[in-house]
Amino acid sequence: MHRSYQPLKPVTNRYLQKRWDQNNYKNHRSKVNSALPVVDTMGIRTPVHIQLKLKKLQLQDERLSAIDRENRLLASNLARTFSSEGLVDHRNQYHLWSLNANKRKQELLLISHQNQAIYQRVRSRPSEYRRQVWLDDWERTERRLDDISRYPKGLADKQALHRKVKFTTVECTKHLKSCRNPNIERINKI
Repeated sequence: MHRSYQPLKPVTNRYLQKRWDQNNYKNHRSKVNSALPVVDTMGIRTPVHIQLKLKKLQLQDERLSAIDRENRLLASNLARTFSSEGLVDHRNQYHLWSLNANKRKQELLLISHQNQAIYQRVRSRPSEYRRQVWLDDWERTERRLDDISRYPKGLADKQALHRKVKFTTVECTKHLKSCRNPNIERINKI
């Protein structure tokens, strides 16, 4: 087997050279397998001030202390209510007093008087629409259209009316035929 080995350089003993090359190759493979990366790709460690979040803890403590304080106030109010002799303030008719109420009423009255005056002016003004003039103009336009059209409008209306009358008479005759006795029709056919 050592005779089939062909080293890269000329050697005096092929068998030894083969053993040395195999040892070198094993050493090389073990170094490759145990090699560590030169470039650190792990990333930086998260800083402690980001992991712990002291501000969040502080805000949570403040919120809990505010809730605790409100609970104590409520508890003291409840204790005072239960220890009282049963007198309860149940009057809820509080009148809201506004320092600006009179001025707002005056402005509202002024606005309503102005609106009434505008409404009266609008109502007293005569209408500017001239309906009769428009109707006369439309009649004149229709007469002109009838004059210049190929088939006058009145003739078409008469034809439509004639068709309608003829159609209704045909329907009446069909209805009468359907209402007759079928035996009589059979006799008429014979």
